[in-house]
Amino acid sequence: MRPHVLALAITGVLAVRVTAQDLPPAPPPPAGEDSSRPPPLSDIAIEGRDSAQNNALANEITPELDEAIARGLAYLAQQQNADGSFGDLRYERNIAITALACLAFMADGNVPGRGVYAEHVQKGLEFVLANVAENGLLASDAANGPMYGHGFATLFLGEVYGMTAGGGDTRLAQRTHEALVKAVRLIESTQNDQGGWRYNPVPYDADVSVTICQVMGLRSARNAGLEVSRDTIDRAVTYVRQCQNPDGGFKYQLDVGASAWPRSAAGVAALYYAGIYEDESLNRGLSYLNMSAMPGTGRAPRTHYFYGHYYAIQAMYLAGGDWWARWWPAAREELLMQQLDTGAWDDRSVGPTYSTAMGLLVLQMPKRYLPIFQK
Repeated sequence: MRPHVLALAITGVLAVRVTAQDLPPAPPPPAGEDSSRPPPLSDIAIEGRDSAQNNALANEITPELDEAIARGLAYLAQQQNADGSFGDLRYERNIAITALACLAFMADGNVPGRGVYAEHVQKGLEFVLANVAENGLLASDAANGPMYGHGFATLFLGEVYGMTAGGGDTRLAQRTHEALVKAVRLIESTQNDQGGWRYNPVPYDADVSVTICQVMGLRSARNAGLEVSRDTIDRAVTYVRQCQNPDGGFKYQLDVGASAWPRSAAGVAALYYAGIYEDESLNRGLSYLNMSAMPGTGRAPRTHYFYGHYYAIQAMYLAGGDWWARWWPAAREELLMQQLDTGAWDDRSVGPTYSTAMGLLVLQMPKRYLPIFQK
């Protein structure tokens, strides 16, 4: 596989195709509201955040963690381009990195119209919406392996729509809804015969790293109220299961690759987001991660480091119990030690904007603001 592409890789509903007509239109604006311009998506409280199940546990969030997050967010905000995009080095104006950066702001409770970084999220949203192809593909001109970016951008749109209670009643909300519907339809229509997805929006071959991106996008859309094909999810589960090796790790493709911890973390997360919560495949995958990549042990290779931590923290959080209790403090301390004086984290193969967004998403997991991370 191409390492630089993997580095960027970082859902019972009826099996129906989603179209813009499948859901009711947004309600008309309240009397007296100026609908000639797109105001903030919503000024309502973020839904689901205050349930007891989603509150942080004792000692999950420390003063040191809060300080590191604040510094990281400030650095990230400075990296946004005038058009709302993010990305550096070979990945300027990249839709995947833009989506991840905006998700990092949202993981701190910022949404269009609410929060210190509300404007940054809204500008990023505008950039994504300006790059919706007629077939629904979310990709900027600089796209490389566009289905990676499409999956992350679909996740971003789903989280925006979900965190603002369906987007309120603005024109921007309607655009977000329409783009999300088209993005879901593209994912459903490009699944290959094996049940997965790969770099381009054509149903030819598949790999685990692209497949997890699409599964998360579909799960976020479903959480936000869109209907997602049950058959699409079932087939994705079959594909991911078949990619698991006897040691509990996951291979890159059905007939290619030994186990590696970053894609194994993605494989476990894909099963969780597809709705598999108790299964021997999960236990074997989690055990493999603990043996091969437990933070603080030095076992995990640096290749695709932030990509691996992004999915591993989600896998352990969704597993809960002792899995989470052991992994989280170790991951937190390891990442805090690597933060630079600028507030950034650095990945020399993709750039500090990408790695800072990924690092922030890992460290903000206990805040549980993003619907995709709520149980």
